[in-house]
Parts: sequence; C-alpha cells; structure tokens
Amino acid sequence: MKKIFKYFAQGILVTVPLGITSWIFYKIYLNLNESLHNVGLMFNKYVDPILILVVIVVGLILLGWLASSILFQYLFKLFEKMIEHMPVIKHIYSPVKDFLSAFVGNNKKFTKPVLVLTNPAAGIEEIGFITHEDMKDFGIKDKMAVYMPHSYAFSGRLFIVPKENIKVLNDVSGGDAMKFIVSGGVTDVE
Repeated sequence: MKKIFKYFAQGILVTVPLGITSWIFYKIYLNLNESLHNVGLMFNKYVDPILILVVIVVGLILLGWLASSILFQYLFKLFEKMIEHMPVIKHIYSPVKDFLSAFVGNNKKFTKPVLVLTNPAAGIEEIGFITHEDMKDFGIKDKMAVYMPHSYAFSGRLFIVPKENIKVLNDVSGGDAMKFIVSGGVTDVE
C-alpha cells in the first residue's frame, strides 16, 4: 500500500506542473481559436490549430521582447504611477508585483542564499535569502534581513538576523537553493 501511495504522489508531482502549464496554453488556444472563428479567419481544420500554436509562441516571445524595450518600460512606469494613486488597487498590485519580480525577471531578489543559525542551543540552521544587508534605514545595526521561504508554499517569514549567525552559501545558486527549500529538501542540487 505504501508503494502505491508513493507512486500516486510521484505521479502528482509530475503531472501538476505540466497540467497547469498545459491548461494555461489550452485556455489561450481556445480564446484565440474562438476569436479567429468570430472574425472568419479560420480556413483549414488541420492547419489552423498549428498556426494558432505558432501564433501563441511567437506572441509570447514578442511580449517578452516588448516588455524589455525602453518604450514599453516607460509606458509601463506611467501606468504604474497611475496605479500608485488608486487607494485600494495600489495595496494589492504593489505587493503582488514585488513578490513576483523577486522570483523572475531582471530584478530577482533571492540570489544570495545563506545558512542561518536559528537555534544556537540545538545547532539548528535554516536556508534563507538575504534581502537587505544594511538595516540602518530602520535604525538597526549589525543585522541583516533574511527571508525564509516555506516548503511547498509561496509564503515565508522575514527574520532580522545578527550578521554573525549568517553564513553565505557561495557554492549554491539562488535558484537551486529555492528549489531545495520549496521541495522540502527532496530535490537534488546541481
């Protein structure tokens, strides 16, 4: 019975990320297919699905290219300034944007994995990420801000830790450390 449960759990671990990605692409495909049907641009039931997939991939590449262009960044900053003046929306948009940009994009924040001594008496250490090396803006000296992600979740806690309790993990990339933490320590580190 334990082997069956193990295989079941492993099957879920393989299919869930693939399933979510497939579902997103499928929804984009359905919306694009419906839009093209509505305007009468569908001609061949065998070729059109392939063309739609090509359009989706090219569209995502173009969106990524546009997002990295100076003009788009300027227009997006104007848009964000408008959002900053909207009372309720700014309190939702800003934290979500900051959280996502910490993981992906050009401004990744979780690039400095560290080992933090969290229980000196028992010698227990945890892996986290330095988010601020200098806490002087808060009137705190000789301490750093360290984010400790939770396993199997997109949550964590921020700790203000004395510098002497932090050991930088130079041999591990931020991405590998994050995978290791989020997987509960069961993934391999390259």
